[in-house]
Amino acid sequence: MAVKTGCDDLALYGGKPLFVAPKSTSSLVRPSFERFLEYSRTFFDAHQFSNSGPLVQQLEQRLAQFHGAEHCVTFCSGFWALVLTIKALALPGRRELLMPSLTYRRMADVAAWAGLVPRFCEVDRQSLAVSAETMREHVNEHTALLLGVHPIINCCDVSALELLSAESGVPLFIDAVESVYETYAGRKVGSFGRAECFSLHASKLLNGFEGGYITTNDSELATRLVQIRGFGFYTPDNVQELGMNAKLNEVHAAMALAGLDELGTQVTRNTERYRTYQRELAGLPGVRLVPFDESERSGFKNILVELLDDWPLSRAQTLAVLNAEKVLARAYYSPPLHLKPCDYPTISGPLPLTEHLAEQFMLLPCGHFVDESDISQVAQLMRFLHDNAVELNNRRGA
Repeated sequence: MAVKTGCDDLALYGGKPLFVAPKSTSSLVRPSFERFLEYSRTFFDAHQFSNSGPLVQQLEQRLAQFHGAEHCVTFCSGFWALVLTIKALALPGRRELLMPSLTYRRMADVAAWAGLVPRFCEVDRQSLAVSAETMREHVNEHTALLLGVHPIINCCDVSALELLSAESGVPLFIDAVESVYETYAGRKVGSFGRAECFSLHASKLLNGFEGGYITTNDSELATRLVQIRGFGFYTPDNVQELGMNAKLNEVHAAMALAGLDELGTQVTRNTERYRTYQRELAGLPGVRLVPFDESERSGFKNILVELLDDWPLSRAQTLAVLNAEKVLARAYYSPPLHLKPCDYPTISGPLPLTEHLAEQFMLLPCGHFVDESDISQVAQLMRFLHDNAVELNNRRGA
């Protein structure tokens, strides 16, 4: 460990980095290799590597059961799961997708790929999520779809969004990429709205190398998504609508199944990391660890902190120092989408709360390659930054 006794010891100023290997904010959990090979033998022996092979079918059945939904449809990525489901759910003849601006940095691109215009709205200050209150004023005759997005920590107010959907007649689709293990009002995330979307990227709770899936209780929607992810074929040689090759293959399904078998163990380790952050950051002035709602079930995957008014450094300066030490902390959804340049149309009014919140939060290292000792060192580094802020600010201004 590279001990910091003064600012010259910081890697930003020529010192040795705190960590040799970078500590990231991604999950990166690798399940048992032997279990992965066991699953892989199934498709290898069946000589079927794609087109809804035995492992994809098994994975879809298990995920539907896991989420308490009637159907699960897998895709080659979470991105295309979002795009194709948005296209399938959007009301015909309407063009606007109502969504938060404080969300995944490519979400507006997803809307554009689906042929819709993103209309951005505010979020709730406490949850950091879109709400029925922040959406309602923007619903109009052009609204094709409501996109509810669960934030990095906890869930959005799904019940109120479902009521808004019922009142307006506009379908509700939920991006639940960060909420695989969560419950809302005691019910497993995955069976709300018309559909919910999840990711199987290696950075997520459930690692399929890559991939994504949606869960739904709508049989017609599930059938249509199976068809459009496979080129639009309804029967062999019968293409009835625009589709693409967005199928999940068997290798990814084998990885996801192996990870699903060990998901409980991963959540236990995530919980231990979260508890360590709670202890180590307690009493650090200017830093608030965003708490998980422990009245619900959670995967404890992400670690999010808010830099309060009495934190003595800017977030940009804080991140620069941490990143140089190979603490790969990241800004939380910054810049917000309505401030990003893009080459497609968007709609947005003033979003002052979103712009303020986008400057206040950052994600700290977590996941498979971070242990309790690492967390203690990260917390010590944060305390060092607080205690040496005057000199750091002077160096910045010099």
